[in-house]
Amino acid sequence: MRRFSQKHGFQTLSEINVTPLLDLAFVLLIIFIITTPLMDKSTGLVLPSSKAASDAVNPALVQTVTLDKDDQIALNSEPVSLDQLASLLSAKNSSQPGIGVVVRSHRDLTVQKLVDVLDAIHRAGVTKVAVVTNPPGT
Repeated sequence: MRRFSQKHGFQTLSEINVTPLLDLAFVLLIIFIITTPLMDKSTGLVLPSSKAASDAVNPALVQTVTLDKDDQIALNSEPVSLDQLASLLSAKNSSQPGIGVVVRSHRDLTVQKLVDVLDAIHRAGVTKVAVVTNPPGT
C-alpha cells in the first residue's frame, strides 16, 4: 500500500479554497435581505433637545378663545366682541407676560372669521397661539 503523507517536507498551496468564503458571503447576504425591511419600521426615536422647549407656556396662563357656528366669540367661556377680545387679552398679557391662547373654531365657520380673531390676538401682543383641530374622521 502506498501512503499519501509526506513526512519529509512541506508544500505550499498555490490556490485558495473559496468555498467557505462564498458560503459566508451568501449567509450574510440572506441576513441583510431579511433584516433590512425591519430596520425601516423601527420607532426608537430619541428627540433632540432644545432651549425653546423649556420656555413652554404654563397651563395656568393659557386662555381659550372659542368661535361657535353662530359667529359668537367667547374668552374662557364668557361671550365677548372682537374689540373686547383684543383689549382683554392685551390687559392679561401686560399683567402676566407669556400667556398663551388656544383658539377653538367650529369647522363650518369661514376662514375670514378665524383670521379676524387671530388678528385681534396679534394686536393684543400675544405671541404664543395655537389652533385646536381634530384628527380626520371625527
